[in-house]
Amino acid sequence: MNFPQRYKADVVSAVESIDIDEVVDVIELFKQTRTRGRNIFICANTHSGCTASRVVSDLMTRASFGRPARFRVLALHNGQPEVDAEPEFAHGDHCFVEQLKSFVQPNDVVMGISASGSTAIVNALDYGARIGCKTVALTGSEAGRLGALADITVHVASTHLGTVEDTHVIICHMIGSYFLEFDNP
Repeated sequence: MNFPQRYKADVVSAVESIDIDEVVDVIELFKQTRTRGRNIFICANTHSGCTASRVVSDLMTRASFGRPARFRVLALHNGQPEVDAEPEFAHGDHCFVEQLKSFVQPNDVVMGISASGSTAIVNALDYGARIGCKTVALTGSEAGRLGALADITVHVASTHLGTVEDTHVIICHMIGSYFLEFDNP
C-alpha cells in the first residue's frame, strides 16, 4: 500500500471511530445554548485545529442569517500571526484563558479542539468548568486530561496527528451543517 492509500485508510478508520451520539450531544448543547442566549467559545491552536474551529464558527454564524434564533459563537485566537510581536502570549499556556476572562460567563460553552491535549486548551476548559461553563472537547491520540475535563468529549481514535486534525474538521462540518441544513428554529 502506498502512502496516500494508507493515509486515506487511516482517515476512513478515524471517521468510523467517531461516536455519533457524542456529536449529537454537542448539537443538542449548542441548541440549548442558542435558546438561552448564551455564548460558545471555541479554542484551537494548531493550523488544522484553527481550521476546524473556523468551520464550526462560520457554519453556525451562517445558520443564524435571517433567523430569529441566533448563535453567539466566537473562535478564539492563539496569536499565531503575532508570534514575533508577542511570543509569550502567542504560545503561552494561558493565551485562551486570558481571552475567556474578558468575555465568558457561567452557563456559556467552552469548546477545545486538540489532537495532542494542548496545555493552553486544557487550561481554557479547566477555567470554563471552574466558573460554571459547559465544556466540549474534540480529542485525538489519548483523550487525557482534556477529555476528562469536558462534559462532552468527541474522541478520534488515531495517533496520527494529521488524521486526527482532518477528522476534527469533519466533526465540525457535521455540527455546523446540521444547523445549516436541518435545524429551523
